[in-house]
Amino acid sequence: MQNDEILDIVDERDRVIGQKKRSEIYNQGLYNFRVVNAFVVNSLGQLWIPRRSAQKQIFPRCLDVSMGGHVESGETYEDALQRELQEELNLELKMLKVRLLGYLIPHQHQVSAFMKVYEIKLDSQPEYNENDFIESFWLNPDELIKWLHKGEPAKSDLLKLVQIFYIM
Repeated sequence: MQNDEILDIVDERDRVIGQKKRSEIYNQGLYNFRVVNAFVVNSLGQLWIPRRSAQKQIFPRCLDVSMGGHVESGETYEDALQRELQEELNLELKMLKVRLLGYLIPHQHQVSAFMKVYEIKLDSQPEYNENDFIESFWLNPDELIKWLHKGEPAKSDLLKLVQIFYIM
């Protein structure tokens, strides 16, 4: 697996109890690791939703959150947010309006990992990394839900995250 980083393994309270390679975590179907996700939202309330590139190991060519990534061993969620924003969207955290939408736990929220989900206010399309994404769309949450219900392929947590944070 490309980018076979070392990730922290955490207990049910999100406390570090060990480390494993990313590939081992996915091969073993584990959920006790950390990720960050962020939605870019414009002033019209539309979400910037990218499509993952065909080279992605998991969920190739699927719709995704605006930015997502693993929290590497020794990083905080905020460290990972800053790193992933730079890598995927060429954005600097300190230059953005960012807020924490929520903290989700796999066994409580039926998501794929322990995660913090953020929102970034931005009215322009990010200059995304073309190794990560191949196209993108500005969609209001209801439009995105319709696309997903019609069978548009998407990363596993996308529907749940939009429902939790944007469908009232």
